[in-house]
Amino acid sequence: MIASRGLRTVLRVTTAIVLVVVYTPLAMVVINSFNVDRTFSWPPSGFTLHWWKLAAQSHGARHALLVSIEVALLATAIALVLGTLAGMGLRRTRFFGRHTISLLIILPIALPGIVTGIALNNAFRTMLGLDLGFFTVVVAHATFCIVTVFNNVQARLQRLGPSLEQASADLGAGPFRTFVQITFPMMRSALLAGALLAFGLSFDEIVVTTFTAGPQVQTLPLWIFQNLFRPNQAPIVNVVAAVLVLVSAVPIYLAQRLSGDTVSSASATP
Repeated sequence: MIASRGLRTVLRVTTAIVLVVVYTPLAMVVINSFNVDRTFSWPPSGFTLHWWKLAAQSHGARHALLVSIEVALLATAIALVLGTLAGMGLRRTRFFGRHTISLLIILPIALPGIVTGIALNNAFRTMLGLDLGFFTVVVAHATFCIVTVFNNVQARLQRLGPSLEQASADLGAGPFRTFVQITFPMMRSALLAGALLAFGLSFDEIVVTTFTAGPQVQTLPLWIFQNLFRPNQAPIVNVVAAVLVLVSAVPIYLAQRLSGDTVSSASATP
């Protein structure tokens, strides 16, 4: 579709307004992490790295960061295995109820976080009799991280089609060899992009974590929330929040680049 000059102008202005509304608060968090004033007066009277040094020395912040990384890595690993198997099973087979199962897999990421958190809390404590802790957080995060891997696998398999796998089978290769030599190399970038998205999704999750972590587990988002209204911790919270924004943005950016490169390569393939 060829847009008129006026329509292009409207779209550009609208896009600029949306970007300003979305990213101005994030920019404020980053700028205030360098603000010399503890009360964050605006405009800043000066800039300092003092709060960053205090944040680096904060045992609570460092421990919460380590817990968040561990949870995100484990949830991503579970999501990679289960999401890949589910995606391949539903894309390469035909059976009654296939679309219903696909909907059930995608549903956790569409539900409000508080609903998912309450449901998992009841399942862990009431139905299974488990104490809330590190294990329950990992399982809870994996339930919605699976969706990102599942969607990436489904999209990649739909674009590639089954012709190469069928040719491999015709040449005498078994299912395992076909997966290792044909299917997995074609899916590798999609799996990596899904893993990066899953990691970013898990790393900054707070609502579901609140209902499944218990008193002994504190991730970085929980640490920020619990220290947000403590005056002495406010500058350090800004620093940690800025780090959280940067760390969350990196896997999203890498996943977007991988997806873009994959689409370009697929389009260029005759």
